[in-house]
Amino acid sequence: MTGIATKTVAGSGRGDWFFARGSLTRDGWESVVDGTLTGWTYTGVRVAELAGGSVTLDAIAVERIIVPLAGSFTVEYTLSTTAAGEAGASTAPVTQKLTGRASVFHGPTDTLYLPTGTAAIITGTGRVSVAEAPTERAFPVAYLPAAEVPVELRGAGRSSRQVQNFGTPVALAADRLIVCEVITPAENWSSYPPHKHDESIPGHEAQLEEIYYFETAVTRGANAPETAESFGYMRTYASEAGPIDILEEVHTGDIALVPHGWHGPCVAAPGYDLYYLNVMAGPDPDRVWEISDDPAHAWIRDTWVGQEFDSRLPYTA
Repeated sequence: MTGIATKTVAGSGRGDWFFARGSLTRDGWESVVDGTLTGWTYTGVRVAELAGGSVTLDAIAVERIIVPLAGSFTVEYTLSTTAAGEAGASTAPVTQKLTGRASVFHGPTDTLYLPTGTAAIITGTGRVSVAEAPTERAFPVAYLPAAEVPVELRGAGRSSRQVQNFGTPVALAADRLIVCEVITPAENWSSYPPHKHDESIPGHEAQLEEIYYFETAVTRGANAPETAESFGYMRTYASEAGPIDILEEVHTGDIALVPHGWHGPCVAAPGYDLYYLNVMAGPDPDRVWEISDDPAHAWIRDTWVGQEFDSRLPYTA
């Protein structure tokens, strides 16, 4: 991080918490979110587009999940002495193949969790993301095949969406990271009702920063012209924890940060599917995802009872 200019993000405007594709480019990565953003502490994400080349992950005090977005990759990693000791493993370099997928709209991918202090080189062709959270506590390396990723169908009707829980407590042992993917078919809403997780209320709400990394595409089976430009929308607004105000058109590669506040909905425009990678972590002692719905809109959940689920889901390869 030496020599990197610090960007101030503390505030409430669009420029503080929303970043268009390419605006966070650094060191061979298309986008990097980490602690060099003032006011951002517990989470990070990296995204790279590779054409047979590689990107490097330094041996720093962060745990990571490597997530292929499109394409296949090889990860060569070297555990720190501490991480190897915790896992009963060697510090010699290890190679792991990630088969990946055609796109984020082709169902789950295989993923690789790397403990704190692990150095790695990612090589391949396609788009790859790395979710991060600072920690000193080491957990074992974990490779999760796509076929073993828990897939949840959430909501109902036009609030139907698909959640792929490869990095949540149900699927992964980690210290801080909570990571999942959401697919929202065209015309549907997700991250809804609006909710928040910016207070520590044990058993009710956890304090978690959250990153949204977006991708969009013409919906499956549509005969769209070459001029079609996929997009969606994302909304975040103030809670008692602080001011924030975002209503943003989102495209592939855009990133929204949620330091606090009510967030949702995310809306997939007619004709276009919406994907986002969620990366969460926070200061609470327990690694849990507990939320509070905005009381003005919590009643929406009751309307799902008896509604059919969107027959287009689940999206698979």
